[in-house]
Amino acid sequence: MAKTVKKEPKEKDPQSDIKILKTKKQYRMLFGFLLVLLSIAFLVSFISFFVSGQADQSAVDSITDRSEHVENWLGKFGAYIADLFIYRGFGVASFLFVKLCFLSGAFLLLDLPIQKLKNTWFWDLFAVIVLSITFGFFATTIPELGGTIGYELNQFIQDYIGKIGTLLGIVFAIVIYLIFKIKISPDAVKTFFEKKHTDIKDDLSGLTSAENGTDYNLEEFAVKEEEEIEEPTLKPSQFEINKEALKPTIEHASEINLEPTIKTVEPTPTPQPQIIETNDEAFVIEQAADEDVVEENLAAKLVADFGEFDPTLELSNYKFPTIDLLKEYTSVGITINQEELEENKNKIVETLKNYKIDIAQIKATVGPSVTLYEIVPEAGIRISKIKSLEDDIALSLAALGIRIIAPIPGKGTIGIEVPNKNPTIVPMKTVISSAKFQEAEMELPIALGKTISNETFVVDLAKMPHLLMAGATGQGKSVGLNAVLTSLLYKKHPAEVKFVLVDPKKVELTLFNKIERHYLAKLPDTEDAIITDNNKVINTLNSLCVEMDNRYSLLKDAMVRNIKEYNEKFKARKLNPENGHRFLPYIVLVVDEFADLIMTAGKEVETPIARLAQLARAIGIHLIIATQRPSVNVITGIIKANFPARIAFRVTSKIDSRTILDTQGADQLIGRGDLLYSNGNDLVRVQCAFVDTPEVEKIVDYIGSQKAYASAYLLPEYVGEEGSSVNLEFDISERDSLFREAAEIIVTAQQGSASLLQRKLKLGYNRAGRLIDQLEAAGIVGPFEGSKARSVNITDLASLEQFFNNEQNNE
Repeated sequence: MAKTVKKEPKEKDPQSDIKILKTKKQYRMLFGFLLVLLSIAFLVSFISFFVSGQADQSAVDSITDRSEHVENWLGKFGAYIADLFIYRGFGVASFLFVKLCFLSGAFLLLDLPIQKLKNTWFWDLFAVIVLSITFGFFATTIPELGGTIGYELNQFIQDYIGKIGTLLGIVFAIVIYLIFKIKISPDAVKTFFEKKHTDIKDDLSGLTSAENGTDYNLEEFAVKEEEEIEEPTLKPSQFEINKEALKPTIEHASEINLEPTIKTVEPTPTPQPQIIETNDEAFVIEQAADEDVVEENLAAKLVADFGEFDPTLELSNYKFPTIDLLKEYTSVGITINQEELEENKNKIVETLKNYKIDIAQIKATVGPSVTLYEIVPEAGIRISKIKSLEDDIALSLAALGIRIIAPIPGKGTIGIEVPNKNPTIVPMKTVISSAKFQEAEMELPIALGKTISNETFVVDLAKMPHLLMAGATGQGKSVGLNAVLTSLLYKKHPAEVKFVLVDPKKVELTLFNKIERHYLAKLPDTEDAIITDNNKVINTLNSLCVEMDNRYSLLKDAMVRNIKEYNEKFKARKLNPENGHRFLPYIVLVVDEFADLIMTAGKEVETPIARLAQLARAIGIHLIIATQRPSVNVITGIIKANFPARIAFRVTSKIDSRTILDTQGADQLIGRGDLLYSNGNDLVRVQCAFVDTPEVEKIVDYIGSQKAYASAYLLPEYVGEEGSSVNLEFDISERDSLFREAAEIIVTAQQGSASLLQRKLKLGYNRAGRLIDQLEAAGIVGPFEGSKARSVNITDLASLEQFFNNEQNNE
């Protein structure tokens, strides 16, 4: 009976969403441009009406007559519009429609939220009606000032409340506009008159000084006059939006300084209690005043004013590597050799028949390097019997690396994997350009290669959360690492991911030095970002542990559980950078030869690796460890327990296969990138994508040629046991020029940290670290305490001043 194939629902094409979004933007720009032109047309026709409006009065009704001549600068259309809005409409107040059309068009053209104009539209329409009624009340002999609507509304209102009532109503409407729109208060009026009185006195004194022979500087007077204007009225011609002012200033890739864009907020005055008088003078009732209520959420206001924080802003012009940088191979794609498939099928069936095992059905799936034969045995055949014939089938096929999967998980079949005689290469270009990788909605997508069914195999490193790779020498580990790094370079911006590369062999990962200031992280005061010295690896791993503890403290303060929630909260401007919060990039630690580290450092390496593997996944630190010797003394139980995701290339023995995968199978691979991937469940056989050294070189050259950060991402400073012997004696004459200012900042904040000095004094990490060392030598701050901030030994600024005075006296 033929199987009914269930049609998969057609996936939604993401390109259609992009096209719709582009179309919406095009219509938005078109409508905005139309509104701007319409506002100019209104302005020209309105002005022309007051110049030649009377001459066109008779021609308005015969607008369709082409022989009729009009004087309006915009022709018959302008004459009709001006007559409609000014004479028959609202009069002079109609000029406000010019402003409204221009503002709306400008907001649409600049892609600004049009909802912000709701308040402007309401109050301008309110002003149009009030001005029309006001001019209609006072200027009855000049109908152009108030228009027909203003005149008729006046007559209507006066029929009910008379002229005096109408006048009082107009005054009340004007007061409403002044209070709620212009925000005039009694204090503001009082301040205005006091200020004008002071200005008059200053002007008189200036004139007196000029008469006495003192030079009078017109430039200073002009500057002074400009400074006194606090809020100029916004005119259509002055409506310009400075996009640069909307961008937050970024001092460092991991820190943001919002000081240039956020005005200093005055402290809210304490509400005064209300005194209630009683008949008894000795008895006073004091009623506490209610606290002021902030109507709008501060974070929402910041997002509305500046938009969500963009971590890629500092490198906003960064361009991702293009796919054409990768090499294109001619012999790409699976070539089906039907004769070979028939021959292998017959040999499998014949071998099984020799052992009295009949087959009901057999199916072949051709992959890049391996063909999977799925067989369905007849009823009553024991699976273990077929499994035991692995070597016999390999002998009959004369093939290397026969692997039997009995049964295939999720299917009622038994799989026999047979290597192809002519395996095809899987280029990195075909994997990167595949829709499965390009459309992958993953935090850290990795394209490993292609499966037996020729599907691109994409996994998320953030979900693994750590990866253990093993395989004998020359079986494809280094190419696999390059494929992992290349995948991340093609998908993640430099602000979103950083690499810590450990290369004991000194030659495998050195190419990535060219993207040091884009993607790499390193310890402060180190020259090379790629670590080749095993002694420095220990400090780097411990530094990552300090970074992990610091990040967990930030997550605790932000009351979130993982890095994704934290960064979303930071982008929504709900976390204040002044409190130490910053955007956290993912950190990927790559160790190319782990066995060499274990041999030279042992427990000193294993302990921080185990700590990071156990705890670091929630705060975005992920480990990729590769080794060519997967023995139990290298991959210990602690390491294996925290690395559920494992990749095994070909190994030499079943013992090594069980060490890395907890099952055999890796010893039956055929090499040259053939791998087994396990994430704690089933094994997946994948042909690793091939990326050559020249391809990697092209990619890093392309990235390295672009604008980069000032330095590599700096990890926290780690002081080991040898750090206690460091000489912290500094000559007072050799102190930094900012020593006193740094001391005042530390004492005021009562927090001794280099990051605080970096933010407040806008320094680099190295100079801030030297200042902290000098402050420690002077006794102002305490010693280094790991992830905690240093203690401050001086309590206030007065004590600090006394400290400096004592130093001067001792000199």
